[in-house]
Amino acid sequence: MPGAPGGQRGDVAVVIPAGGLGTRLGRRTPKQLLTLGRTPILAVTVRHFVEHPGTSAIVVAAPTRYLSRTRRLLAPLAGRRPLTVVEGGLTRQESVWRALQATPGDAELIVVHDAVRPFITRALIDAVLHAARADGAALCALPIAETVKRVSGEYVETTLDRSSLWAAQTPQAFRAALLREAHEKSHRDGIFGTDEAMLVERLGVPVRIVRGLEANIKITTPDDLRRARAWARR
Repeated sequence: MPGAPGGQRGDVAVVIPAGGLGTRLGRRTPKQLLTLGRTPILAVTVRHFVEHPGTSAIVVAAPTRYLSRTRRLLAPLAGRRPLTVVEGGLTRQESVWRALQATPGDAELIVVHDAVRPFITRALIDAVLHAARADGAALCALPIAETVKRVSGEYVETTLDRSSLWAAQTPQAFRAALLREAHEKSHRDGIFGTDEAMLVERLGVPVRIVRGLEANIKITTPDDLRRARAWARR
C-alpha cells in the first residue's frame, strides 16, 4: 500500500526473545511470566504487536522448560495473528537466531522487541518501522542524561562526553535480509552482541535512531517490577 504509515502493509514479522530466566529479579518464575495486574508481562508485550495492523506473524522464543506454559498463556492471542512459540537459546542472540528461522520468508521487515518492555506504544512502533523502511535499520533510544565515567577497578579513568551517548531500547527493526545476514555473519565469526543493532553495525550499515520513551523500561530488577506494577495500576 504505497504511502501507508511505516508499519501498516502487513509485511512485518515480529521476534520476541523471551528465553531468559530473569535471575537478576530473584524469582523462581521467569520475569516475562510474572504479572502486571492479572496479565503476564509477556502477554501484555505481545498484545501490542497482535493489535498492530502491520504485523504478519509473531515468533516468541521461550525457555525450554516453559514452552508449554508460554504457549498456553499466549493461546488467546494466537487466533488474532499467526503466533509461534519456539525454544529459545542460552543467550538473547541465540534466541533471536532461532526465532528468525520461524519467521515467514516473505516478510519485508523484522522487528525485534524485548519480552519485558511492556509499555511501548503504537506510535513508537510506527516510528521505528517508518525509519527502517527508509534506511534499512532503526532502533529507538534515549539520550543519556547522567554524567558517564569510564572506570578501571575502583578508580575513574575518564569522563565521557555524554552529548553523543544514547541508551538503546527496543523495538528495533530491520530489512529482513539484512538482519539475517548480520546474524549469519556474527554466528560464523563467533561474535555475541547485546542487541541486533550491534550485529548490523558490523556489516557497515548505518542504524537510524528514533527517540524512545522514558516509560519504555526493561523490567530487570525488583525495583523495575515494582515501578511497572504501579504504572499498570494507574
